[in-house]
Amino acid sequence: MAIVLVLVLIVVGSVLFHLLSPWWWTPIASNWDYIDNTIIISFWITGIVFAAVVLFMAYCVFRFRHREGNRAAYEPENKRLESWLMIATAAGVTALLVPGLFVWSRFVNVPSDAADIEVIGQQWQWSFRLPGKDGKLGTSDTRIVSAENPLGIIPGDPNGQDDIVVEAADLHLPVGKPVKVLLRSIDVLHDFYIPEFRAKMDMIPGSVTYFWFTPTRTGNFQVLCAELCGQGHPLMHGVVMVDTEQDYLAWLGQQQTFAQLSAPKQTGSANQPSEKTMASSLDVAAKLEKLEAR
Repeated sequence: MAIVLVLVLIVVGSVLFHLLSPWWWTPIASNWDYIDNTIIISFWITGIVFAAVVLFMAYCVFRFRHREGNRAAYEPENKRLESWLMIATAAGVTALLVPGLFVWSRFVNVPSDAADIEVIGQQWQWSFRLPGKDGKLGTSDTRIVSAENPLGIIPGDPNGQDDIVVEAADLHLPVGKPVKVLLRSIDVLHDFYIPEFRAKMDMIPGSVTYFWFTPTRTGNFQVLCAELCGQGHPLMHGVVMVDTEQDYLAWLGQQQTFAQLSAPKQTGSANQPSEKTMASSLDVAAKLEKLEAR
């Protein structure tokens, strides 16, 4: 009887913990509420199956407990029971899979008015690229990644000259506007994940993956890497700030384009020494005067 009681308490405790648990989903901040609904459906299906199986075990332990004079009846096959189990299992698996297929279809079918942004993952930081005034992102190639061109933007592509480059900094997005996120890795496998957006996708070197979402409220939301990408994986964090239209445009106006970042730095000519060189020469002359005075 003790085993029966323990099994019943496991079911009751699990149900109460699920309903009263303080650990629940983070507040949603995008249009993907259907993902939460799909998770709830999965919880109900798996929860009902779990409760049914454990309570059936408790019933069997109680009903067929050892009693003097009773003998077990061996029944190797029960086609009727097997048929019902097959039907119930097929229905449960279908109910688990079908909602996910609808979510995936919405996840990858991008609306025509979505703005493109690019997320670049590398060990161990996030960088971002937004289209400039032409509304188009320039092409890129990981083979030309360098200290001067960390995102591998092809310099000869005119569409990339006005691209906004946000390297190892926070990304800002306007609220209420759909965004298509192009995901690119320049070293190893990464996974771009924003829990409050219910959005994540693997980033595979040599290919471009994507998904889309619409931010539904302003705020700061943490970016995580959901793929083990090396020693610094736990530190690969970032921030997406969803702004009002006015704040977003103000932030956008402060960012630099690829053309500005790749412009050659002006240096002093051979005939015109720099201020640093002149200051160093004066220091040396002063020291020589002191030595001569001695």
